[in-house]
Amino acid sequence: MQYKIVGGVLITPYRMLTGWEICIRGSSIVRVAPRHADDDTAWQVVDAQGAFVAPGFIDLHVHGGGGFDALDGTPEALLGMARLHAVHGTTALMPTAMATDPEELARLFSAWHRCIGKGRDGAQLLGIHLEGPYFAPGQCGAQDSSRLRTPDPTHYEALLAAADGAVARWSAAPELPGSDAFGRRMRDAGILASMGHSNAAEDEVRAAMENGFTHITHLYSTMSTITRRGGFRFPGLLECAYLIPDITAEIIADGCHVPPALLRFAYQQMGAARLCLVTDAMRGAGTDSGETILGSLEHGIRCIIEDGVAKLPDRSAFAGSIATADRLLRTAWHDAEIPLCDAVHMLTLTPARIAHLPKKGMLSVGYDADIVLFDRNAAVRRTFVNGVCVWCAPGGHDFRVPQNGAPA
Repeated sequence: MQYKIVGGVLITPYRMLTGWEICIRGSSIVRVAPRHADDDTAWQVVDAQGAFVAPGFIDLHVHGGGGFDALDGTPEALLGMARLHAVHGTTALMPTAMATDPEELARLFSAWHRCIGKGRDGAQLLGIHLEGPYFAPGQCGAQDSSRLRTPDPTHYEALLAAADGAVARWSAAPELPGSDAFGRRMRDAGILASMGHSNAAEDEVRAAMENGFTHITHLYSTMSTITRRGGFRFPGLLECAYLIPDITAEIIADGCHVPPALLRFAYQQMGAARLCLVTDAMRGAGTDSGETILGSLEHGIRCIIEDGVAKLPDRSAFAGSIATADRLLRTAWHDAEIPLCDAVHMLTLTPARIAHLPKKGMLSVGYDADIVLFDRNAAVRRTFVNGVCVWCAPGGHDFRVPQNGAPA
């Protein structure tokens, strides 16, 4: 199929463009230029009717959605969550696994391999993100503390062998014994080593960066802030995100895990090129169920959904996000008052660069044809994944946006 998208407001990392068109041939973008109507007969023309046209959203931390969790360990679960998130503008995602037993991970690895090259109606499945089990005691969040352990080569080499290339990212606490060797192993394997669920202080963070860690998992959630040693105060992992210019970080921009004011503060300190937005969504995302399960159906944690977030049954803590990418955009743009180009940047080009995806994250010739159309309320109207239209909102919607691109 050859598509030409016209009549929209194109969003680049630095500006918005009107009167331009995007041409898609196969899975790639082949033209981004001022409108040229002479050859319209050669294309299936999509009239955006004033909608914003942006690169597809990339989610580097998503456990599930639509009633599915990655740890269900089936192709149906992975493809089901991919379909749900594509409806909300996500064109590529990293299925994320909580700390669990090797058998559940083995099922996930097998399911992931069986999904590659399949599922033409949802977001692209990137490599798997292992969140744990190398966490600091007291920083496990909603995860099962009985599964925590320190990095041990015998343990992680066995998982890497079982994964057979399926793992793209691994989150761990960098201060634990054995973390330096673990970070170097991840770097050598081309796996993104991310710091999270951690009590690290600045010296430990800097040492971790020398040994392969480059990213921070869900800023503000389950991490150290200013710590004291013998009365003296030292920066924690949170402050290091702001202090060390080579670190990138992600933030759960659902408006619950971090209030809009702190989201704006993080953006002001780090900028759109170092901070990306993630959902950290669990299986309840996209559903209105009052109860759900975090993790696998067999061994997961029961939780409740209320106030726009998943909580532990006793309401003592959050159990995960039920956000989708359009909600992240809406929170950043409307509530945190982050400029639209930068909010989109944090959902597209920044995660693409963090995950080393060289052909994603921009509306540019030669890039993958991952494209999302959305209106002034951040409601998604069309989603293209690798040149295939996987979602088109039904009915006639008002795509009109103000001339300056600001929300109405």
